[in-house]
Parts: sequence; structure tokens; C-alpha cells
Amino acid sequence: MSPEPILAPASVRLGLSPTSKEDAIRYCGQILVDAGAADPAYVDGMLAREKQISTYLGEGVAIPHGTNESRGHITRAALGFAQFPAGIDWDGKRAYVLIPIASATDEHVSILASLAEVLMDSDSAERLRTTSSVDEVLTLLAPQAD
Repeated sequence: MSPEPILAPASVRLGLSPTSKEDAIRYCGQILVDAGAADPAYVDGMLAREKQISTYLGEGVAIPHGTNESRGHITRAALGFAQFPAGIDWDGKRAYVLIPIASATDEHVSILASLAEVLMDSDSAERLRTTSSVDEVLTLLAPQAD
């Protein structure tokens, strides 16, 4: 049996309605819980992280994730993807794409590096903000071979 993918098709949610930042973070946490990557207590860690430091990256993208203390609530590494075409107010900025991360080890560093590469390409970032295709999201966020 092959391992679960880091980003499964069921963890990609497109065309969501705008909401508050806190509700969006809770929604993203639930994506990770539904994927079997974390237990519900991890969501509290995601909210706590956001109070410590904003997870907004730029290009309309935020990467909600938990505190170091909440890592014990993670069962495996996983990503989610939540697209809000109308955007969410993220402390005065607009977030259109949220990519929640669950990682109990330092593997999230390489995940973040891969995400940053995709998101620094404004065309790819725009496609993530506007796509209506789960397959396109999976292709854009798939690890790139060196």
C-alpha cells in the first residue's frame, strides 16, 4: 500500500465563500483533520500560531500552520488547499489561497521551500487564485524534480 500523498485531491477545496480569517483558519485545520493528518486540537495550535506571527506569505497566499507545541497533534505530514476567489481580509492584506500545513518534523521546511518557489512565480500564483481545477492545483503544487 502506497503512503498518503502530501496533498490529496480530497484536501483541495475551490471556490469557497469569503469568511473571517479565524473561521478560514478553522476550516483549513478541518481539512487536515479530515485528511487524517492531525487531530482537532491541532486547529487550536494553528490559531495560536497566527496570534504569534502572521502566516501571510504574499501574492495573496497564507500558509496556516500550528505552533511547535501543537506538533504532538499531527499524525502525518500533509497539505491542504483552500481557495477563496473573493479573498479574505488577512490583517489588511487579501488572502485568496490558504495552504494549511501539518508537519511534526522539520520536513515542513522543504515543503515551505517548494511552496515559495511556486508562489514567487506570479503566473503560477495567479493560476492558483483563479483555477477551477483540482488537477491544476495538484500539478502546480507537485514537488518539482531537480
